[in-house]
Amino acid sequence: STRHCPWKMNQLPPKSPVASPVSESTNSRVEALDNLSMDSFWLEVENIKQSTEAEQEECSLADVKTQEEGEAEAEWLQDAGLSELLGDPASDKDNLVLLSTLTKTQAAAVQRRLDTYSRSRRRKNKHPVRDVRDIFGVVGSEDTAAEKEASSTDPLWHNLRTSNTQRKTQDYSCTVRNPGKEEVFNMDVAYSEQAAVLLKGSFLSESRKLKDGNALTRFKIPKGRLGVTRIGDLSAQDMKKIPTLALIELTALCDILGFELKRNKAAKLKTTEKRLFGVPLNTLLENDQKLLPNTKVPLLLQALLSCLEKRGLETEGILRVSGSQTRIKSLEQKLERDFYSGLFHWDEVHQNDVSGLLKRFIRELPAPLLTAEYLPAFAAVQNIPDLKQRLQALNLLILILPEPNRNTLKALLEFLSKVVARENNNKMNLWNVSTVMAPNLFMHKGLPNKIPEGKEKQLAEGAADVVRTMIHYQDLLWTVSSFLVAQVRKLNESNSKRYQFCDKRIKNLLRKIHADKDKVEKNQGEPSKIVKVHASLLLKDSLEVHLNNATRVADVLRQFQKNLCQNGWNIVNTVNLLKCNNSVECTNLLLYEVGGNIGEHCLDPDTYLLDLYHINPHAEWIIKQNPSYPRMF
Repeated sequence: STRHCPWKMNQLPPKSPVASPVSESTNSRVEALDNLSMDSFWLEVENIKQSTEAEQEECSLADVKTQEEGEAEAEWLQDAGLSELLGDPASDKDNLVLLSTLTKTQAAAVQRRLDTYSRSRRRKNKHPVRDVRDIFGVVGSEDTAAEKEASSTDPLWHNLRTSNTQRKTQDYSCTVRNPGKEEVFNMDVAYSEQAAVLLKGSFLSESRKLKDGNALTRFKIPKGRLGVTRIGDLSAQDMKKIPTLALIELTALCDILGFELKRNKAAKLKTTEKRLFGVPLNTLLENDQKLLPNTKVPLLLQALLSCLEKRGLETEGILRVSGSQTRIKSLEQKLERDFYSGLFHWDEVHQNDVSGLLKRFIRELPAPLLTAEYLPAFAAVQNIPDLKQRLQALNLLILILPEPNRNTLKALLEFLSKVVARENNNKMNLWNVSTVMAPNLFMHKGLPNKIPEGKEKQLAEGAADVVRTMIHYQDLLWTVSSFLVAQVRKLNESNSKRYQFCDKRIKNLLRKIHADKDKVEKNQGEPSKIVKVHASLLLKDSLEVHLNNATRVADVLRQFQKNLCQNGWNIVNTVNLLKCNNSVECTNLLLYEVGGNIGEHCLDPDTYLLDLYHINPHAEWIIKQNPSYPRMF
């Protein structure tokens, strides 16, 4: 039926439907959108319908079932890494570390889910679950006598309550809207804490000129003393902690804003005999990595994007003008047969057919690129009235995505930005590209389509607006907030106290670090410090650096470069370090923070190292070659 396969969009109007009443929070945005043509969106919907109508494919995901009360909360607690709170109280030691890192608003979000789950369990006469006060203490604003007594014996209750009290005194100032000027995007303070402060006043919605990308608000992430961390700067083991923390923070933000965080239940995927189209991202990458280790984006998608970048960026109407459905289907079959053997000839394919293959690849994924679980959440971002808070929610959602989905989405958005940059030639501005790509990202044959009658235009415009935001602000969205990095450090610090390192190399490394630092250890308030920077993969020698309040990562790399050229250090790997003219470029080198309360962290060139030392005194600093820099073989 049309209600269970959104590919069958018969109930949607083909072009310009009559606008329906919308909520007050989105009224101004919809008024701005009314002047924009949605023809590209509805044309793309019609093309999708025609391309799949003859195939009569079944949905590859099970229909999402309505969850009973408490089920969603239980699933949320499991995804947030707090599943032990649902069972034996004796097992909550594994949760103490995570709970102790939470902000006041994050703790309140967890408490609400525990409270709802507890009520639902009691109604069903199941075994009693832990009372929320056993975890967080006070529910209301005042302490009872029993709770005060408990605080003296329960260290977790005391720590949470003390930290929350301290947070109340912090300054969570937020820049007021100043249209036409660059605006600060604060990543040092949790987004939910910022929203809680704004809630005391009023939200500042802004009308936007969607046709002109240059009219969008420009945001700048202020670089603190510790620099900025991008996705990819953290080690895999530290990035595994980020989605859990981001989910808790996103839930807290939605609670403050009064929006429900909608999530679908993950469904089992049906297997397919194909090797490229309709294959899960994880399976694609596993197969591709057998041919090319460390592949992060499917090779087929890389080939499609590369072909379009070489020959399609200047093509008028690229992405919007559909290729022949018959040719696209035939090309798909040829790719399935010849792609991995290298016999497929890209030069013989028309650009519009390649763009059709690109969109078909995205649509044919067994699960949406934005994931079945969080596709409703991405769609719901449009309901947040404030642009900055929409970006905050999108930033957290992207951090929650599985790594294959996140990397694939980034590759797609980078390509779409290149299309927009050639607008003068291809006549595809930011809004045109967004309206064409939105149906391919938000419509999926495996998810139920329950569009309220009369809401089609609003939801279509909102979906296009979310895609537009992701394209335009992708650099900001692929940043790991400083407050999340700080929480990762706290998790690592607490875990390191309870567990011994199993890797002898790390243990020996830390022993050496401690020995070196103890020689000059004074106190964390000292104005200077002498440390050693290693480059074991490049040199046998280490660099002794005198740190003061002005020493940055870029300064150390320049000093390393200077000593390398002047002192004739013993170079281990000349090929990877030197360019053809036998000179060394600082851009070829990166400084990493390794060990202590972090796994491995590629440092921003503007990071002040003395400040970093005070935060992580037991780390080692290692210079490595930039992995993205072309090697001279």
